[in-house]
Amino acid sequence: MQPHVKEALEDWTDAWSEHQRTAQAAFIAAFPALTHADRCQCFGPTLRWETSGEGLGKACLDDHGRATIEFEHVPKAAVGQAMAEIWGAGWFDEGPGGFAEAEPGRYFYEDEQSYAEYEFDVHDDGTVTFGISYVKVDDIVAMLDELERALAIQRAA
Repeated sequence: MQPHVKEALEDWTDAWSEHQRTAQAAFIAAFPALTHADRCQCFGPTLRWETSGEGLGKACLDDHGRATIEFEHVPKAAVGQAMAEIWGAGWFDEGPGGFAEAEPGRYFYEDEQSYAEYEFDVHDDGTVTFGISYVKVDDIVAMLDELERALAIQRAA
């Protein structure tokens, strides 16, 4: 490889590594329970969290720069509040009260333009397991921030 090509590729690699680090920093700033995972199950850096009574999950960035979160057993009221702030009620046909009042079941949306996927399983126990996949980093940061705010309100109650 020619020296100038090798240097350009090294510059790109350094910029990509910085992009991954800053994306993770943004995820953690928005949702402080996230910590670096020892093992990665995505194709890029992975953060994990687990908080008693609030759920568990992961956030990661794939090798195309798309972000994904997969959270399990998060209080439905907190998820509903976060989603209402971001998308408003009824975006997934869960009803006029949004996810805070959604009936148990699976709600799924796929964006054909961006290939993003949104899947929410509302459980009988008042929790939600959900995945938001292949979206922009800023979209995941917004969801994490709103979810953290909603959980903080529940903690204070």
